[in-house]
Amino acid sequence: MDYLTQALREHQELAIFLTLAIGFIIGRFKIGSFSLGTVVGTLLAGVLIGQLNIEVPSVVKYVFFDLFLFTTGYKVGPQFFRGLKKDALPQVALTLVLCVTCLLAAFFAARLLGYDLGTAAGLLAGAFTESTVIGTASDAIGRLDLSATEKTNLTNNIPVAYAVTYLVGTGFITWFLPNIGPKLMRVNLKDEARKLQAQLSGPEMGGGETLSAFQSLGVRAYQVTKPELLNRSLAELEARPKGNRIFISRIRRDGRIIEPEPELILREGDIIAVLARSELLMGRGTEIGPEVDDRELLDFPIEFLDVVITNKAFDHISLSELAKQAFARGVFLKKLTRAGQLIPFSSSTRLERGDLMTLVGAERDVERAAKELGYADRKTVMTDMIFVGLGIFLGGLMGLLTVVVAGLPLTLTASGGALMMGLVFGWLRSIHPTFGRIPEPAMWVFDTVGLTVFMACVGLAAGPSFFAGLQKSGISLVLVGLIIAILPHTLAILVGRYVLKMNPLIVLGACSGAGTITAALRAIQEEAQSELPALGYTVPYAIGNIVLTAWGPVLVAMLS
Repeated sequence: MDYLTQALREHQELAIFLTLAIGFIIGRFKIGSFSLGTVVGTLLAGVLIGQLNIEVPSVVKYVFFDLFLFTTGYKVGPQFFRGLKKDALPQVALTLVLCVTCLLAAFFAARLLGYDLGTAAGLLAGAFTESTVIGTASDAIGRLDLSATEKTNLTNNIPVAYAVTYLVGTGFITWFLPNIGPKLMRVNLKDEARKLQAQLSGPEMGGGETLSAFQSLGVRAYQVTKPELLNRSLAELEARPKGNRIFISRIRRDGRIIEPEPELILREGDIIAVLARSELLMGRGTEIGPEVDDRELLDFPIEFLDVVITNKAFDHISLSELAKQAFARGVFLKKLTRAGQLIPFSSSTRLERGDLMTLVGAERDVERAAKELGYADRKTVMTDMIFVGLGIFLGGLMGLLTVVVAGLPLTLTASGGALMMGLVFGWLRSIHPTFGRIPEPAMWVFDTVGLTVFMACVGLAAGPSFFAGLQKSGISLVLVGLIIAILPHTLAILVGRYVLKMNPLIVLGACSGAGTITAALRAIQEEAQSELPALGYTVPYAIGNIVLTAWGPVLVAMLS
């Protein structure tokens, strides 16, 4: 034991990796559908190992914290700036109602109960599950005119209050939004989901059928024998199924395989490879003629390609309008991603610049569509570190600037600046996608590992004073955390439904986004049996991340 303790004290990097391993193990444990998650698990592991008095240089946690914040901004940047448009004003307004109420609730609770700056900041971070507040508030406390001992004590109180109140903020609100939220609005989520789906699908789709049925795409070979199809062009054949999209990808004629052209005339005996949804092929394929086993005909390259929409001509165009474009022939949409979030789509869904479309079809068709739509975002393992490093550097310089408002010195801090510059750089990437790529695996490392290493360092530093602080705060902190977590969400639901007249599913999705509680979004979707609440999530999530993170130094300034 002495050997292990000495090794961890002399080589703090080993303590960090041990903390990560134990923290991820804790995060995997579940009680029913509830789990602590890796962030809180790592924090608790850090507190436990921190009992050995391990001192990790503070610069380590800020390096990883800045990576995490920049990546957070990078992911939501396009949606954040898009959310400033007029059509997103109700979601922005609801987000601000919730976030301002969060700040005021934490402020008055701290004043009434006499909490110190660290406990108050931890209460805000935990009750509203915004762990980034720990970093920005710690930074702000470090700038106060206090002794080093006082600063250390206040900073160590933040994770203590966070760990206690996070359980309330995550667990109870994840239950509260899908179960109590609909009762406050007097609605049934499943009924509302069906109504909204019908509105989004549009009359031409029928029965709520959406384009996401494309996931069962297939290709089969048929010999053309029906008299009504002979001596007709490929374009005429492809136009026959009303309300459905089919395409002839290849043709075998007289033993030779030829590539299709819309004006090509079909002859008796032609064998055609038909690309369409599998259920359509199964139900109506024999209307062409008998199915043929022709492996060579069907053996052509199908490409899955991510395409970023940059062409202004397709900004705010519906999918049904896009499908009518000549270059869309032979191309299907598999996934639509906006600001890093998969969103449900139908024929009436309107695209926005910066959206990521995952297209599928014959290689030549997909490549043709990519050239028209924007930029083909091909898979690569390379991260543009010039983009990342410069973004964090410029953001840090901006964040160090101080603005005095009503006598209160306010600053974003270097970490907050990294978040803001992440927003700007993420938006620039969406409109000029030829630079700044961060692949998904690298983004996971920056995001998840960046935050958990920061939390590990926080836990290790707070470990020695954790239990003393918990005894000092007592059960009252749990009860206060419960009250101030419920109040902002309750007010936001009532304002969103009865003042802003928003759809109930969008209201609840916006509350989970503004409160940055992704677990709650999943619970709402399960209760509604629909993915549609995600439509209200992305804009509030982008704004909520920024505003709640900024509340750390603001709360410290208000209380000091």
